[in-house]
Amino acid sequence: MLNMIKYLRLLLLPFSVLYGIVVVCRNKCYDIGLFKSTSFDLPVICVGNLVVGGSGKTPVTEYLVRLLKDYKVAILSRGYGRKTRGFILADENANALTIGDEPMQFYSKFRHVTVAVCEDRVYGINRLKDSHDLIILDDAYQHRKVKPGFSILLFEYEKLLSWQFLLPAGNLREPFDGYKRAQSLLVTKAPERSDAMETAACVKNFGNMPAGGLFFSFISYGNLKHLFSGAEQSCDAISADTRVFLLTGIANPGPLLVHLKGYSKHIVQHNYPDHYPFSRQNIEQLVNAFQSEGSKEKIIITTEKDAQRLLAVTLKELLLNLPVFYLPIKIELQEKDKATFDQKILNYVSGTTRNR
Repeated sequence: MLNMIKYLRLLLLPFSVLYGIVVVCRNKCYDIGLFKSTSFDLPVICVGNLVVGGSGKTPVTEYLVRLLKDYKVAILSRGYGRKTRGFILADENANALTIGDEPMQFYSKFRHVTVAVCEDRVYGINRLKDSHDLIILDDAYQHRKVKPGFSILLFEYEKLLSWQFLLPAGNLREPFDGYKRAQSLLVTKAPERSDAMETAACVKNFGNMPAGGLFFSFISYGNLKHLFSGAEQSCDAISADTRVFLLTGIANPGPLLVHLKGYSKHIVQHNYPDHYPFSRQNIEQLVNAFQSEGSKEKIIITTEKDAQRLLAVTLKELLLNLPVFYLPIKIELQEKDKATFDQKILNYVSGTTRNR
């Protein structure tokens, strides 16, 4: 099946060429000023990537919020998957349907930070700029109507070690050399200590080392948190005999699966596409499978982003009396890179006109 999909995608290569020509022409029009790109007099940090799908933008945005805790921060996102349109500020009435799952996660974790969604990032920034010290744009690297002061471009470690193609044959949103617009390049989901040869292979993708620097990060997993009570327990509570029912609707559940297999080999996956809107039927299937399992040691685990969608009333009632936990993640910079990466961002924010 996988080979069939691979060959079908190869048949789409001519369309990738056409897509690439359109994207290159569009970017060139912005580069030479034929299309307008708006800049702002406060720090605007863009977190983005070149591919469709998850490369770790959400935990990187959270990393920046923690790093920039001394500033009044606003996060502006498009709000992918929401059922609303226009500019919306997150408040106590917000949910994944009104603002999207990732903004809802930001709002739930960082009540001191303003979270807003808007398709038109220029309009959104104008709504926020007078009352904030800086704005973080979540997933806006291809939104060329805004000219951010600092762009952090993310690359998944494993994907840098293989060939990548433009849409629709591959997952690239724009040609790879689009990385040159970024001020910092961050490799995500790398090992805590990268193999020297694989690290060199990653660097080789960029020719010589990029001027802004190439930094490496890895995933750090927290304690399991109960979906409703917030009670925590260590992953060590998962024994080798525990049956884990893993519910995911993210682009790449692979690293999470590897992590959980370090505790139990008995994992039943209920895997859906990224940002998938779980239906009542989906959750009923999960609940039926869980209740049919004869083992006394069993647990349902999901991701923090997916948890935001499970709080819908129609789904919540199905899960209320079950051991449903989500597993928060953070990104950590490799020891050799952390100080330099952090300082570049802090220097940019403190040195930008309004914050001098």
